[in-house]
Amino acid sequence: MSREGIVVEKPYERLTGEQVETIHRASLEILRDPGLVCFNGRAADLFAAAGADVSSADKSSPPHWIVRIPERLVSEGIEKAPKTVTLGARNPDNALVMKGDEPRVYFITGSETNIWLDTHFQTYGKKTDPTVEIEVPEFIPRRGTIADLCMSAHLSEHLDTLDGFIRNVNIQDRDITEKNKDVNKFFASLNNTTKHVQAGLTSLSQLDPVVKMAEIIAGGRDALKRNPIVSLICCLIKSPLQFVDDTTEAFIEICLRGIPVVVSSAPQAGSTAPIKEAGILAQINAEVLAGITLGQIVNEGTPVLYGTVPTKTRIDTLSDSYGAVETSQYTIDCTQLARFYGIPNYSTSGVSDAKVPGQQSSIERLFSNITVAMSGPQFLHCAYGLLDCNSVFSPLQAVLDDAHFTMIKHFLRTPGIEDGEINDILTQIRKVMSTPQKLYISYIRKVMRSGLLSPLYPFEGNRERDRVFELAFENMKALLAKPVEPVDREKTRRIFDEIPGLLPRLNIYEEGRRS
Repeated sequence: MSREGIVVEKPYERLTGEQVETIHRASLEILRDPGLVCFNGRAADLFAAAGADVSSADKSSPPHWIVRIPERLVSEGIEKAPKTVTLGARNPDNALVMKGDEPRVYFITGSETNIWLDTHFQTYGKKTDPTVEIEVPEFIPRRGTIADLCMSAHLSEHLDTLDGFIRNVNIQDRDITEKNKDVNKFFASLNNTTKHVQAGLTSLSQLDPVVKMAEIIAGGRDALKRNPIVSLICCLIKSPLQFVDDTTEAFIEICLRGIPVVVSSAPQAGSTAPIKEAGILAQINAEVLAGITLGQIVNEGTPVLYGTVPTKTRIDTLSDSYGAVETSQYTIDCTQLARFYGIPNYSTSGVSDAKVPGQQSSIERLFSNITVAMSGPQFLHCAYGLLDCNSVFSPLQAVLDDAHFTMIKHFLRTPGIEDGEINDILTQIRKVMSTPQKLYISYIRKVMRSGLLSPLYPFEGNRERDRVFELAFENMKALLAKPVEPVDREKTRRIFDEIPGLLPRLNIYEEGRRS
């Protein structure tokens, strides 16, 4: 079994077939000339052994190489990359099965934010009528902690539309260091959700402990291979066209272990990529194809996702603008390019430039969530709770997003129009027209019970004032009050015995409470 997701029967595509082919050819030309700057000697050697043109930059500091990748090598990488990638889960019913040519969308959290946004409500009286009181939300930013990550994973377990969990809180407790961060963020996530867990690595030294943890929970090395309950994100390419030393090294090691991995590239149109659509598409496609090619050179058959996070530059600050229309356009185009190669796509929507929940956040999020979901990416991340260009996570916003995705999923459902149904409708219309009331009320109940009708907006007010935030907050508390099945006692004991660096307070069996 696996999660259903939502199949988009006719994906929204902005590019013609000819334009996709043009971008593809331009990307191949970029990989050949100018190629990529590679700061990782191991990757340069691997490319050279596979037949790429690799030259060392004389007297360079730091040392680097120019890697020019021939079309043959890229084509082989695309061909060898699996066209179906399964991301497992502690509960096998939560597995995600992604086929590169099937526009089945799974909705995922993300990304690792530094700031956690608490919500508090203050009561105020109306000046003209002190007897009238309203609750006004106040949003308090603070640094994220491991307890917040546990809470976020717990909440995500109970958001109905959410299919998988990307760690979305940068844990910044005083006892978290570079040497123990990865094992703690993975255990905190895995122990608080039975859905798939994905994250990046802070330190390559933590890769094997994380893999070992996953093996213990999954039931062994072979069991983890069959049911990969974790996957990794690797931003090995810095735009424009540069293999980063440490992340490329991590990527190579991940591929050697056969763990599913996202090849992610995040150029910014106007600063680290050309501002025109054709330019950023040709470059980001070249960067992702270069990473996929390297992955298949390292370990043929490594499950990879075609990962793209393109954004438009804010000209006033030179920061990302996720709320811009162009950002959604680029993302939809990249989804189409991934489908052209038949490789499952890791895509982005729902990030807002706004710092707090509100009108701007809702408008920007809904625009990108609807349009990008319509394009049919398999793994749609960043879709819950993120604000301020991926730097802030709000659990309240995540609950609101879940309600919005419920609406989007109903909108994307395939219409049930068949000959048999039309015949029933004709009979129904004739019967109604023969009655004095001429109403269809008696036919509603059966359809409502079928689940085919969209529900009312769950945070609807009383028509006199807006209570969306209050009702969403109440819903959030109710979801967090629901239990989550943790990793069992024996596996937890093994993990804490065999994997160094885990914080004792995460062991609920020793602490006697959930963290």
